[in-house]
Amino acid sequence: MSNIDKKNRFCHLHIHTHYSLLDGLSKPVSLIKRVKELKMDSVAITDHGNMFGAIEFYKAAKAEGIKPIIGCEVYICNDRTQRTLKENEIHHLTLLAMNDEGYHNLIKLVSEANLTGFYYKPRVDFSLLEKYNAGLICLSGCLGGQLSQLILKNQKVEALALAKQYRALFGDRYYMELQRHPRNKDQCLVTPSLIKLAEKLNIQVVATGDSHYLCKEDEHTHDVLLTVNTGSSLDDKNRFSLSESDVYLADKEEMVNKFKDIPEAISNTQVIADRCNVEIELGKIKLPKFDTPPSMPKITWLAELCNQGRLKLRLRGKEYLDRLNYELEVIEKTGFATYLLIVHDMIDWAKKQGIAVGPGRGSAAGSLICYTLGITNIDPLKYGLLFERFMNPERISMPDIDMDFDDTRRDEVINYVTGKYGKDYVAQIATFGTMGGRSSIRDAGRAMGYDLKTCDRIAKTIPFMQTLSEALETSKELQAEYLNLESRDLIDMAIRLEGTVRHSGTHACGVVIADKPITDYMPVTLSKEGNITSQYDMNAIGDLGLLKMDFLGLRNLSVISETRKLIKQDFGKDLKGIPLNDEKTFKLLQDARTTCVFQLESSGMKRYLKGLKPNSIDDIAVMVSLYRPGPMELIPEYINRKHGRSPIEYLHPLLEPVLEETYGIMIYQEQLIKAVQVLAGFTLAEADVLRKAVGKKIKKLLDQQEDKFKFGCKNNGISDYVARKFWALVEPFNRYGFNKSHAVCYAMIGYQTAYLKANYPTQFMVAELNSCKDI
Repeated sequence: MSNIDKKNRFCHLHIHTHYSLLDGLSKPVSLIKRVKELKMDSVAITDHGNMFGAIEFYKAAKAEGIKPIIGCEVYICNDRTQRTLKENEIHHLTLLAMNDEGYHNLIKLVSEANLTGFYYKPRVDFSLLEKYNAGLICLSGCLGGQLSQLILKNQKVEALALAKQYRALFGDRYYMELQRHPRNKDQCLVTPSLIKLAEKLNIQVVATGDSHYLCKEDEHTHDVLLTVNTGSSLDDKNRFSLSESDVYLADKEEMVNKFKDIPEAISNTQVIADRCNVEIELGKIKLPKFDTPPSMPKITWLAELCNQGRLKLRLRGKEYLDRLNYELEVIEKTGFATYLLIVHDMIDWAKKQGIAVGPGRGSAAGSLICYTLGITNIDPLKYGLLFERFMNPERISMPDIDMDFDDTRRDEVINYVTGKYGKDYVAQIATFGTMGGRSSIRDAGRAMGYDLKTCDRIAKTIPFMQTLSEALETSKELQAEYLNLESRDLIDMAIRLEGTVRHSGTHACGVVIADKPITDYMPVTLSKEGNITSQYDMNAIGDLGLLKMDFLGLRNLSVISETRKLIKQDFGKDLKGIPLNDEKTFKLLQDARTTCVFQLESSGMKRYLKGLKPNSIDDIAVMVSLYRPGPMELIPEYINRKHGRSPIEYLHPLLEPVLEETYGIMIYQEQLIKAVQVLAGFTLAEADVLRKAVGKKIKKLLDQQEDKFKFGCKNNGISDYVARKFWALVEPFNRYGFNKSHAVCYAMIGYQTAYLKANYPTQFMVAELNSCKDI
């Protein structure tokens, strides 16, 4: 590209997204879309003191052919360890990663700011910049930068010395950051002085817009957001506001016009953009190191452990051996033997310590490998569970095994993992709370001066789990409120704020385990409890290919564990196995005496249990699956079919063996997979791809799968009528289709608690009450 073309390009290098918590309004995907509309080919992200949105921003930019520049507007002070610094002693500084070294140094800086420099804000100091400046470009900062503040105070000598200090450290990587916001008097005073200082010291200048929102029209919305942040109201004349600064994403022409007297400030944005070339490796699996016996490959050791477990469980039939060999072949092909060995090690350690572990959770129960390793306690062949639901050999992705532990001892397992892999290699995982429909009404209402009763009244018209836009389609009460002009202003503002990140937090059970120190991959912070926590969320960690696991604490497992101890104490009986055909247990369930029984204690559930008269684990699994919004309407029909009051019908004879366990009603995702297999000749792996397409509800993907399904039906001799009728069931299946593997696991815990209540009621209720004493 010619020099003339470069002069005509502009890149925004100072951008705040909504990860600058309650300060920025722009979402990364929307930002990239706007950048593309403005015909710019690169853009930076520089959120306040964090890198929360870096991976989301990076992926969005790459997907649209925009160069992503990873940066951060750090808070800098003289000594980050001091706890007595005043607000005016903490300043802003803009840092951009030039290359991979710079990206990793930025991670180190931001991590140290949070771990060793946090006091209300995460702070760095010059000593940290000296240690981690390589590969970073430094812009002198906005009006909140130290240089600008010295100029405002007319401390010219100090300003000169500071600029020299930064130039000495960064060399030609140090730029004088210029902003022009004509309505901001302080900015109009500072910028000419910055230009003179740059000329005096031969420092290159660069123009930035300090964007906090995307369009001019968003100014009022952003003002409300800042008011939410500070807990003030729009009526407060002394509140913090950026209304005097034009901090929207200005187009190139406007920026060129603002700096027409100093065009190099514009051209240098592209010089910097060209200097910044960070590549973040996504999608490559990076599992922690796991040691096996000498000279034994991981897959060989895994197979040995599985066969030991198979023999211990007395699974000697050919069907078990064939299934196990098939699963091991897939694991060898996909390279996830290490993953399964890691999970097995954790579960095995927990059990040896006497920590109660759940029978399984999610699709892992469909794996015979997991059963033979003791990761799950469910025989997948007995319950017709599918390995392909756990791992699809045609769409390879990291397995996902979530683990339930006695909630009073969950931390022991995390401590074991931390000790085994190293404290620098393990961290908890960040989450981000966003403004939902109801909360955005209440937040915006307070900021805009609405009384609490009005905010509460409007908020209550929004159904749970619905966005405001969805609620305006479905809620007659909200529609009525919207007809009122005063209420409409509030609702419109809430819609604009909805989905904005409100706060960061720590995932209740998520843990990341890396093959190298966590800060080689991502910045970290400290949780309120003092635990090391990633700054990237579950999705970003998955994109990086790192191992993320859910260590869930389940109170009911604590109850089961303590009940067993009390039984041994009172009766000298070691209750290891629980029979699955206990008459007293099913009598308790049929009578709906299920208070304190896992998953089965609500009043609505009790009503249905009385009608169903469950007499098997399968019945409990069905109730776990159907007692949810959407599929709940199928429960009466299921009950009627079970008891012969309604006919059992099948769309096609081939579906009878697939659906007979649920009396012809398709309830489970596994049934959808098997049905597609028998009707259209799909492999189980291909059918699972269709299941995922149904779940994602992407029209193009669904259309492709529909065409493939109907073509397969035709080749299999299935009529067009049957194919169309079945597909009409498939599309809405996303609303209620349940993972049978998960249903059976939770049905098992429900049955165990029912068994203990039916047979040892005193010990069970003592344990139950003890588990609730701190709630």
